[in-house]
Amino acid sequence: MSPIRMSRLESAVRVVLEFNEAFNRHDVAGMLQLMNDDCVIENPGPAPDGTVYAGKEAAAQFWQGLFRESPEAHIEIEEVFGLGLRCILRWRYEWIDTAGEKRHIRGIDIFRMRDNLICEKLSYVKGVWGGE
Repeated sequence: MSPIRMSRLESAVRVVLEFNEAFNRHDVAGMLQLMNDDCVIENPGPAPDGTVYAGKEAAAQFWQGLFRESPEAHIEIEEVFGLGLRCILRWRYEWIDTAGEKRHIRGIDIFRMRDNLICEKLSYVKGVWGGE
């Protein structure tokens, strides 16, 4: 593998790790700094096709609402690796439900990079999103 290609893979993984750190701080502005203006976010819910958010403004509104509704939201990374312009993140998402019980789901995000920023984030879960 060429040094340039290796650098691209490492850069994609670093951006995704920074994005996850911002998510866990509930730092929407920090997350948006790592995304292209025309980014596309595909949330896994509601089943079966999820919801698509196009552009930074739509992504910001989605995450602000998520953090407002789930102030304990946290993603634990289980595995991360790069594949060219893509990066795969396997995770465990934890939150506290409306009854005060700790919940979790597991899944993956498939990120696509452009100009060293996230231009697409597709999320998939094992089981039922929200667990309810």
